[in-house]
Amino acid sequence: MSEKIQAVRGMNDILPDQAHWWERFEDTVRDWLHAYGYRNIRMPVLERTDLFVRSIGEVTDIVEKEMYTFTDIGGDSLTLRPEATAGLLRAAISNGMLRGARLKLWTAGPMFRHEKPQKGRYRQFHQIGAEVLGFGGPEVDAELIAMAHALWQNLGLKDIRLELNSLGQPEERAAHRAALIAHLEQHLDVLDEEAKRRLHSNPLRILDTKNPAMQPVVETAPKLIDFLGEASLAHFNAVRSVLDAAGLPYEVNPRLVRGMDYYNLTVFEWVTTRLGSQGTVCGGGRYDGLIEQLGGKPNPAVGWGLGMERLLLLLEEVGQLPGPAQPDAFAVVFPGVPLPTVMVALEALRAQGVSVVLNPAGKEGPASPKSQFKKADASGARFALVFGPDEVARGEVAIKPLRDGGEQQIRPLVDIAHWAVSLLQR
Repeated sequence: MSEKIQAVRGMNDILPDQAHWWERFEDTVRDWLHAYGYRNIRMPVLERTDLFVRSIGEVTDIVEKEMYTFTDIGGDSLTLRPEATAGLLRAAISNGMLRGARLKLWTAGPMFRHEKPQKGRYRQFHQIGAEVLGFGGPEVDAELIAMAHALWQNLGLKDIRLELNSLGQPEERAAHRAALIAHLEQHLDVLDEEAKRRLHSNPLRILDTKNPAMQPVVETAPKLIDFLGEASLAHFNAVRSVLDAAGLPYEVNPRLVRGMDYYNLTVFEWVTTRLGSQGTVCGGGRYDGLIEQLGGKPNPAVGWGLGMERLLLLLEEVGQLPGPAQPDAFAVVFPGVPLPTVMVALEALRAQGVSVVLNPAGKEGPASPKSQFKKADASGARFALVFGPDEVARGEVAIKPLRDGGEQQIRPLVDIAHWAVSLLQR
């Protein structure tokens, strides 16, 4: 016997018992995004490596350590996408979508990062992203945040809090960066090796350290908000005023920097304490300079991405996972009943929008009616369609309610379009 081929570490199968959670969750999110006027866009999972180096930042953890990059047969360096924003902007630029347009777009699909696999953090993970292109006002930032809050309420999630910060503009960050480096250089004996490596390449990321020994140094470090100019502060305060007016609570976290270099002005994360160290379930911010950085004309942009695995874990934690979709009816076919007659009838019902399950015969032949009725009950269907020999001989089917104790009905097989709707009533 050949050796079994195992799945790649950190890339998980989603089996039928879990896949229905994904389907119901995706349906909810899709309808919710459409209600806000967002349109779907789908991009390749494979892009040129330079796209991510240029957008995310050459000295970020993602580019330095986590990307799945290879040289293809034509000699091009390609990368499995580690996030969606860069690819979305590349698609918008290369397809001429930004010519005078203001766009609200959403995307969904797998992302890839070579990280240490752990609960809620996998090497292939799935994100849903919402991106707004061409709108520079703070009200758009606030709307994106409020949208996420509405989704949590729709899903019945309460233990998610909002953290908010402003990264200002590049020149303001440059002044803060110089002050931050000077501060950290005074505490070299406390910095760990990772912080020392980042000291001159990406010191802002040091503020996000989880090392307990470095917390006093980080707490006393210069705060970026103290370096913001009048315009940046006005933008940040305008975002906060909308959230305050909506009664949406938040915490200003001056250490919140996000993991990509492309952010400016507003950044935010929705976090929970229910998932251990993997507490961020949704995060994003404004990235006004990225479109120009990728070869497009200057255009403001803002967006966020939510992690589907983490949200589903959170829904499971609080007992809010959606149940599986249930069929409208289950066909119980007695021995000797001609299957072509049954199949034609079921296809006619499905054409009218009725979902019907037919229990196929096993190796030993058709299951007994008793066994089929048990399966019908377990399926969650509201009705059993009983194809008995007497009923079928008369050109009829018996409809037996399985949930509300109603009376069994007899319906003609030649008139399915007229009575099929009765199986859809809830």
